[in-house]
Amino acid sequence: MLHRSKQIRAILLLSLAVLLLLGVGLTSAAAESEENITLKVSGKTVKLAEPAQILGGRLFLPIASLTGHLNAKADWDSENEAVTIHTAHKDTIILTNGVPVVYFNDSRYVMESAPFFADGRIYIPVRYVAELLHAKIKWSPEERLVEIEPVAQAVVAEEYGLKEIAEENDVSRGALLKRNGLKADDVGIGTKLRVVIPSVFENEAKPYSEEDYRLLAKLVQVEVGYESYEAHLAVANVVLNRVADSRFPDTIRDVIYSGKQFPPAHNGLLDKSKPNATVLRATKDALNGKNNVKDAVYFYDPRVTKGSFWSDLSTIATIGSHRYAK
Repeated sequence: MLHRSKQIRAILLLSLAVLLLLGVGLTSAAAESEENITLKVSGKTVKLAEPAQILGGRLFLPIASLTGHLNAKADWDSENEAVTIHTAHKDTIILTNGVPVVYFNDSRYVMESAPFFADGRIYIPVRYVAELLHAKIKWSPEERLVEIEPVAQAVVAEEYGLKEIAEENDVSRGALLKRNGLKADDVGIGTKLRVVIPSVFENEAKPYSEEDYRLLAKLVQVEVGYESYEAHLAVANVVLNRVADSRFPDTIRDVIYSGKQFPPAHNGLLDKSKPNATVLRATKDALNGKNNVKDAVYFYDPRVTKGSFWSDLSTIATIGSHRYAK
């Protein structure tokens, strides 16, 4: 059974790769293609290889539309569906398909919109990424025009210090220091300062421990390790949905070890579990806010788990051999 599941998974992954190569890809059903949007970078019109997308009122562009014109380099990791951007100012940005959390240098921040696949390309929320690339952005829905202007770093001089630079750019000295990873004593004549403070800095992601990450991944592996990435993501989120629900314990460990939902936590199988790469990826994505079973706090195999309690639940999704319900 395990061997056959691996064969099926390999076929599915191969099919997805072929679709992406053919330019079919995965399209967000809620996204609307916008072909009449004009992009200008540094005052020059940029021809878009693919049309912009509008999702939830926000503008998305293919990643190459930004990085190539802002002296940044993007590296695509197909295995994890993640793109790493190395900026002209030596910052590192990591974005993942469907994940609202963006990694920026050594920190994590929550975006209101997540990147997504469409027509074989990864689309990114343009405002967030432009700001992280140290550029100012202006979007005019009426004119169908988005203008992006790279911003040079400020250089500290004898009569042009931290105070003057902060005032000139309408930011606080604290925000300026945080953006540059500096303390006040680190700033001297000749110090270069990034002055664009990304709006996403106002929404830091909730941290999680390596211990919680590994424990959650071990549970996912022992429960549905033989199934798909979507199933792995769903089980991880059932635990996280419980943590957020007042009816259940408020930590990952306590949710896993309390009650009878997770027998492997009590029969020794959890301790022996060794998560595979796909499980680790799905668990990390779930901890970073990607949720394919929102509100589901139970999962069960309807072929073996029966009774009025289970039949009275509202099904959120059916993924693989399990139903995910609330």
